[in-house]
This record gives sequence, structure tokens and C-alpha cells, in this order.
Amino acid sequence: MKKRLKQNKKLEEIILQVAEVAQYLWQKGWAERNAGNISVNIDHLIEGDLDDISQYPDFELPEPYPELNNKYFFVTGTGKRMRDLARSPLKNALIIKVTNGGCSYHIFSRHKRNVPDFRPTSELPTHLSIHQKIALRGSSEKVVIHTHANELVALTHSPDVKSKEIVNNIIWGMHPEAMVFIPKGVGFVPYIIPGSVDIAKETLKEFNDHDVILWEKHGVFAIGESVFDTFDSIDIVSKSAKIWFMCKQAGFEPEGLTDKQLDELKETYTSLNK
Repeated sequence: MKKRLKQNKKLEEIILQVAEVAQYLWQKGWAERNAGNISVNIDHLIEGDLDDISQYPDFELPEPYPELNNKYFFVTGTGKRMRDLARSPLKNALIIKVTNGGCSYHIFSRHKRNVPDFRPTSELPTHLSIHQKIALRGSSEKVVIHTHANELVALTHSPDVKSKEIVNNIIWGMHPEAMVFIPKGVGFVPYIIPGSVDIAKETLKEFNDHDVILWEKHGVFAIGESVFDTFDSIDIVSKSAKIWFMCKQAGFEPEGLTDKQLDELKETYTSLNK
């Protein structure tokens, strides 16, 4: 199977892109210790089965994901550090195949005899729930990134920032690029224990209307068509939050873009993208 992976240049390119973004997350301070995780739907890059499925370990999922049955994913490993993923992606991430009608998965990048403690991220239920939602609506996103962007975590600690409306007023108001590239704004999930089925369900609701979701006091989730586009969305949202904090630290209340200015931006870039 390793030989087939090495021969798949498009898959190799995706893995290198994940490694590059992992380095960005670490350099920005958004990936302390083993924080953050990434998953990519790579099914379109794999022709047929990678190998005999019986040779690889099988693990039950907490709930079924029928739309993902027989699909392959590249997923970061539990307990793995982004700085290590950047250096050695296949030693810190896994290729899995969802099987058994979406009720379990096989780890294809590790043989049965050498995977006792190497499993996908604990946020796998959330990642698979999001990928299933993407499959159900037939859209083209293939990447899910979760990271602990400092400015966004700090923003959700503010007692004055406890709703999606307030968050988006800040994000859009601080920088024109946010309205241009994140026109749907960001979703917001009040604090729930990370890694739980409950937080996955609440996150899914927010993905009905948004491509970037803030988890209160924890971090951010984003989806996109490519690894770089998904990272860029988080980067832009985080920059707006950073500008807001910089204004506060300088001792003045940030003015923000007016409703008229935001409407002009929206109209201008909507017409350009038609």
C-alpha cells in the first residue's frame, strides 16, 4: 500500500499542503502541544481499494455516517503535535476508510501489528459529521480545520461577546477583507465539552449558514475546498479580532465600518462575482 501512496502524486501534494498549514498553525501559536486537527476528504484521489481491508484495524464509530461509507480521509492523529505533523505528516496523521455502512473505520496507513495507540483525533466525530453534511448537500468542500486561534478564543471570553450577531459585527466591522471573503459571517457555539457528540451536533447546525464556526472559549472550525483556502478563512477572521483587541489596548473604542460601508462592500463584491 505504501508503494501505491507514493505513486499518487495528487495525494502526496495534498499531504504536503496539510503539513505546510500545520507549520503555519504552530508558528502563529494556534497549536499548543497537540492542539488542533485537520481532515481532508481524499476519496476523489483514490482509485479502487488501497489494499485488502482485512489487514487493517477496524474501529467502531459513536454513530453512523452512511453518506461517508467507503470513502477515504486523511486525518491528523490523536495526541499528535502540529509541529511534528509539519515535519513528518505520515507519522502524525492517518489515512482511514469509513466502512460497514458508515458505522466504523479502518486505518489504512498502519498495519494491524503496529497501531496499538495511534488513532485519529478525538474530534473525529465532529469532522465526520461535517463531512457527512457536506456530502448530503452536495457541495464541494473537502477540508475541515480546527485550531485554537488566540484572538478568537480571547474574543469569546469577553462578557460582552456572547452572540453570533455581536461576533459578526466585530469581525466584519474591523476590516473590509472580512466582508469580502467571509460574506456569510461566522457561526457561534456556546461552550460544550470538546470531542462530544453534542458539540458536533451544535456545530452542524451552524454550518447550515456559515463556513467558519467559533467554539466559545475553545477555538474555531472551518471548511473549504482546499487546505489553503480553509486556513485563509480562519486567518482573516482572526485578523479582525486582533485589530479589535489592538484598538482596545490602545485605549479607544474601535469605530468599525458603518452599516452603509458594509452594504457597499457587499454590493460591490457580489456584483463582481456574478
